Amino acid sequence: MMSDRYTPMYRITPVILHCVEQIGEALGNLRTQLDNATTPVLRHSNRIKTIQASLEIEGNTLNLDQVTAVLDGKRVLGQPREIQEVRNAFAAYKELSNWSAHSRYGLLAAHGLLMAGLADEVGRFRSGNVGIHRGKEVVHIAPPAARVPSLIDDLLAWLETTEEHPLVASCVFHYVFEFIHPFQDGNGRLGRLWQTLILSQWRPVFAVLPIESIIRDRQQDYYDALVQSDHDADATVFIEFMLNAVLQAIEESTLESDQVTVHQSDQVIRLLHALGQAQRSASDLMAKLGLSHRPTFRKNYLHPALAAQLVEMIHPDTPRSRNQKYRLTKRGEQLMKTKDA
Repeated sequence: MMSDRYTPMYRITPVILHCVEQIGEALGNLRTQLDNATTPVLRHSNRIKTIQASLEIEGNTLNLDQVTAVLDGKRVLGQPREIQEVRNAFAAYKELSNWSAHSRYGLLAAHGLLMAGLADEVGRFRSGNVGIHRGKEVVHIAPPAARVPSLIDDLLAWLETTEEHPLVASCVFHYVFEFIHPFQDGNGRLGRLWQTLILSQWRPVFAVLPIESIIRDRQQDYYDALVQSDHDADATVFIEFMLNAVLQAIEESTLESDQVTVHQSDQVIRLLHALGQAQRSASDLMAKLGLSHRPTFRKNYLHPALAAQLVEMIHPDTPRSRNQKYRLTKRGEQLMKTKDA
């Protein structure tokens, strides 16, 4: 846990030890669930959730469907800045595996991608002093700009040499990074991105776990943990909060992967093959599948495919329309490409 140059202040509490143990067990269950051909679909879905949640924490108002549309290249009604934030975040997360977690160059490059066209000082440390506000209250005064390069170098050196468990080390880095607040803008989203990088270099599954969704849902607790750790001059409270969020993200992803596996049963896959690239009615699909019992078709084939968002109606506003037909969604097309590969 010691570094020759710098050692952050924190304590290993029973809560932290218990969380690390639980996360280890939960990761085992999740790896088992993800060890199948549906993984690319779940990866893509979780990446979109991650991006939308991390940006929403920073005030971006685009919802999950709008973020998905932006990444699919569709036109979206929204503020140009918010659309640019989505594109930047996707570019940054796409490059995640190419950076070293303890590299200053990588950190600056990541900021350059995240904040391209959004800030004046992009890809370089801030030149001025900053304070963090919550409403009218100043909750944190960051260290002077002149100290930022050396503080970041000390933190990165500690990260490279520490023998601390990666789960704990990633939380410590996240907290100290936010304390230093090294950039003019984008510190929150970059701190969360970098914790994901640290964890994914320990266990690759973390590259697609939407931990940011949990933070978004518990945003006030996230801020409170940062403020309390500032007050204590000790990262322990923040570590406990983040480990709890990591555990919750794993548990929720395990449940989701269970649902994806159920919905992508052999019957659903047969339905997707029957649809192909065409638009087909329920009667046409039943004929292609060799089925005559409509309730069985709906229960075991059509409804699970719709629930998993692999198939969609061409007339969603009138589900019982006599002219109703069905087609593959983008997710369905992606799954079929995976199956055919």
